[in-house]
Amino acid sequence: MERRTFLKSATAAGIATATTRSFAQSPAAPAHTTRPEAPGMIYRELGKTGERVSAIGMGGYHLGKSPDADASIKLIRQGIDSGITFLDNSWDYNDGLSEVRMGWALRDGYRQKVFLMTKMNGRTKDSYNKQLEQSLGRLQTDVIDLVQFHEVIRLEDPDRYFAPGGAIEAAVAARQAGKIRYIGFTGHKDPIVMLRMLETAKKHNFHFDTIQMPINVMDAHFRSFTKDVMPVALEQGIAVLAMKTFGDHFILDSKTVEPIEALHYGLTQPVSVVITGIDSPAILEQALTAARTFKPMTQTEVASLLARTREAALEGKYEPFKTTSHFDGTAHRPESLG
Repeated sequence: MERRTFLKSATAAGIATATTRSFAQSPAAPAHTTRPEAPGMIYRELGKTGERVSAIGMGGYHLGKSPDADASIKLIRQGIDSGITFLDNSWDYNDGLSEVRMGWALRDGYRQKVFLMTKMNGRTKDSYNKQLEQSLGRLQTDVIDLVQFHEVIRLEDPDRYFAPGGAIEAAVAARQAGKIRYIGFTGHKDPIVMLRMLETAKKHNFHFDTIQMPINVMDAHFRSFTKDVMPVALEQGIAVLAMKTFGDHFILDSKTVEPIEALHYGLTQPVSVVITGIDSPAILEQALTAARTFKPMTQTEVASLLARTREAALEGKYEPFKTTSHFDGTAHRPESLG
């Protein structure tokens, strides 16, 4: 399906052999891009990047699950036409199918309308470079706006990224080469790991542009990213990307919260984007409705909602991405770490 070669050998080799330099000397990102904004959608600043993006982000995982590729491509374009400008994806979502479909959806001028993000599993320079070239090919683009290190969920992950020959070297070189514009990381297991990633970056004089983490109505009660990680990120000027609003379907299964109020809770937090899985026109309309009807929740309303979810949330039963390996894509594909 892809018209562009996955591995551009000469360019990949250029990055792989780039000399190591001080991370602090990395060039500034290009000037921010102005994208069309639609009535009824919320737009926010993306940290200190100068970018302005939709507060609703379209999650990439579910886009590759449908057996109907044409429907997925149409759905992506419907979301963009409705004002969604932030697109989420990952190198390993559905063995690359999510990126392939998004790449086809972004043809015909749609690429210029969006802020495109994807993620890499690789912890080493070589594995990162190979995956980045594949993602560029699948997404049919020469530059990805934001590439994040995927699933920082192990205590040793920060050490691997920042070690000699680690993926951070590849990411910085890719940014220098103009293949990516911003660098971030994600995690969903334990706040301790993400805080260690931030501490390790600080020791290496490196600043992340974004950080993606679970922010939902149950997170406040169990291994809370909202309480422990988000304030640190915001203090450092890092844009917070919220995910796991519904925890797939598990949080809604608790019967303690409705979809719209769960989205409104996420939007009430000091985040740049709430990324939500969208796999049908009905779910797209749900997300758009949440944006159209959004008014920041009062402290009283937030307290009431958290009180309602507290008992169900205390042991992490409805946040299995924290307590099991079911959601750990890198655990299922350990070879992709490098």
